[in-house]
Amino acid sequence: IPLEAGIGFAEKYKGKDTLCVCMMGDGATRQGALHEAFNLAMLWNIPTIFVIENNNYAMGTSVERTSNVTELYKLGLSYDMPSKPIDAMDLMTVIEEMKPVVEHVRSGKGPYLVEMKTYRYKGHSMSDPMKYRTREELNKYRDRDPIAKLHLYMIEEAKVDKKKIDDIADRIKEVVDKSVAFAEDQHQNILVNN
Repeated sequence: IPLEAGIGFAEKYKGKDTLCVCMMGDGATRQGALHEAFNLAMLWNIPTIFVIENNNYAMGTSVERTSNVTELYKLGLSYDMPSKPIDAMDLMTVIEEMKPVVEHVRSGKGPYLVEMKTYRYKGHSMSDPMKYRTREELNKYRDRDPIAKLHLYMIEEAKVDKKKIDDIADRIKEVVDKSVAFAEDQHQNILVNN
């Protein structure tokens, strides 16, 4: 988090009109470095958007069990940093809500904190049995799946042909499959050559 504030400061120092986006999980908000970065970002008017990806669980511990502040966007308020939550389960909402945030930072008004409220459907790692949440909770969020909502929006609102969507999905799968094969091949080469 401090590195991203530093990158934002460097962009400002060089006179560029770019900004830095600092992504962090909800668990990262429990680090002291976050508060140091927020303080300096506001003090020096650093063009950085701090984004908390709040999927409700830091590894396997719920936000409610780690802090009395569960609406994480409020962490910026103690630094007078403009802050707000965004429903990240809806892409159109994210697009609309982020426009004024980007404009604020690009216009030289300093940093902004956004809490992207989302959900993690899988465990934190392959060894995570996810025993810390219920099937009912998981199903509640599955009904709000942002990819399924975007798919429906593309067909019903944007009038994109289903065949075109399927072609895009096929191309994405092909890129992913090629990337995995490349990574596995490179890993094998490293093993053989060492």
